[in-house]
Amino acid sequence: MKYLYLYCITIFMFSCVSPDRIKEDKAVNPDYDKAYEYIDAGKTDSSFFFFDKARQVFLDNKDSLGVAKCLVNMAITQKDQSDYFGAQETGLQAVSYMNVNNPKHHIYLSTNYNNLGVASSALGQYKSALSFYGLALKFSNDSSNTFSYQNNIALCYQNLRQYNKAIEIYNNLLEKTKESPKRYARVLSNLARAKWLQNSNYQSEAELLEAAAIREQENDLWGLNASYSHLTDYYTNSNTQIALLYAQKMHTVAREIKSVDDQIYALGKLVELTPSYDAKEYFREYQHLSDSIQQARAAAKNQFALIRYEVEKNKAENLRLEKENAEKQNRLIRQRVITGASIFLLVLVAGGGTLWYKRRKQRLELEAENKVKETQLHLSKKIHDVVANGIYRVMSEIEHNEEVDRDGVLDKLENMYHQSRDISHNVEQQTIIEVPYNEQLASLLKSFAADHRRVLIAGNDAEQWAEISKRIKEEVKHVLQELLVNMKKHSQAEQVVVRFEKSDQQLTIYYKDNGVGMPAEKSQGKGLANTVSRIESLGGKIIFVSEPGKGLDITTTIPL
Repeated sequence: MKYLYLYCITIFMFSCVSPDRIKEDKAVNPDYDKAYEYIDAGKTDSSFFFFDKARQVFLDNKDSLGVAKCLVNMAITQKDQSDYFGAQETGLQAVSYMNVNNPKHHIYLSTNYNNLGVASSALGQYKSALSFYGLALKFSNDSSNTFSYQNNIALCYQNLRQYNKAIEIYNNLLEKTKESPKRYARVLSNLARAKWLQNSNYQSEAELLEAAAIREQENDLWGLNASYSHLTDYYTNSNTQIALLYAQKMHTVAREIKSVDDQIYALGKLVELTPSYDAKEYFREYQHLSDSIQQARAAAKNQFALIRYEVEKNKAENLRLEKENAEKQNRLIRQRVITGASIFLLVLVAGGGTLWYKRRKQRLELEAENKVKETQLHLSKKIHDVVANGIYRVMSEIEHNEEVDRDGVLDKLENMYHQSRDISHNVEQQTIIEVPYNEQLASLLKSFAADHRRVLIAGNDAEQWAEISKRIKEEVKHVLQELLVNMKKHSQAEQVVVRFEKSDQQLTIYYKDNGVGMPAEKSQGKGLANTVSRIESLGGKIIFVSEPGKGLDITTTIPL
């Protein structure tokens, strides 16, 4: 029996559960089995590589659930290595391969949506995280997972400063967890912290200490780590000596459980609370650990891209070998055709015409297959030329220049990104399995996200686009691309929201950003004029509402 790779972040701020494993049948896919072996060995990069290879095998065999399980595991790996944007992209891709009406798929849907919630929370996208946790709860059929999802939802409300909602959920959970000391202590500590955050005069000391005592008695080190963090924050402004004591305890436990993020947090508190003449050692350790984790996570993000590139390169090599074998087979067939032609002359009266027809049909079919393989090989080589060579050039510049031109590097990476997207669009047009339209839109919109800019998407479900014509979908893509390009060039926006609604045979698209707004002279620009023209050609309307300094609102309606 094989177990699904269902581990999740245990950093106290997310309060997620320890890894659960779910029994499933052994997959008839050697790469899939190898991926789990590498998980057991703690080699996440190798497991990611083989999950990606197994995904392609499942895709070729039209096993959509197998593809989904590979993508879910890959997304969890990316999230645990702090590649949160990559985890979101891979997790959303996994959703399209699962059936919400099939109960066998629900455990994977639940796990995937929870992972998307954790990644969104890590990026500060708490409203999106709430939506994902709600879906995880909807498909959950396990009481332990349900408890964790509800706890995560309460934490999101807490981070959004909607303390009443968080406290209501914690109180409900507290009544249900009295028989489980670990769960009871977790909820009690989170509830006390939420009440204190809501009202700084609230005396949460007794509850926090009770939760810590339970966790110490249960030898729950991860729980103790969270309790020490809560107690440190609680005492920071009222009693620095006690706060310093709990910060030291947190630092000790964080090192024991090997949680680098919690060590960094504890060291930051120690630097803050320790007298300046004694804080130097803590600061040096904090700086060293912080730099190390940043470098490791940056390397991990690049590593996943390179792993996927290696898989594609191996696939291209296999296609080349297949083409060579096909050509050899084709030569043998041509020789047989010649021999058959000679026999045809001898047995013309005895049905040689039928034999010639069969040989000719077989040759044409093989030539058609070779054309397909040659096209695939050509596209694979283009991927090699654009992605591999581009990455190598950027790496060389970083390696050989003491001062790195960050903007220049980003421009080159963005150029490679758009080139690779063009290639992927060509591949989508030629492969049998087409990437769903909602994934195409998500990929387009997310390409405009950056460290200083978030792009949020709502209502982009596969069912939303099921009955919409190809022409409308193509025009919508062009319109959104024009709007996002205009936003990037002129708006200085830090947040962009795109929401889709379909009702009463009408598609409505809402666009909003918090940029500088649109000057009057820009409203008559060629790009926006083309946008208006596209919508009007579909019988629709587009309305621009802008106030300088307060962002831009655009509402587009298209009759279906």
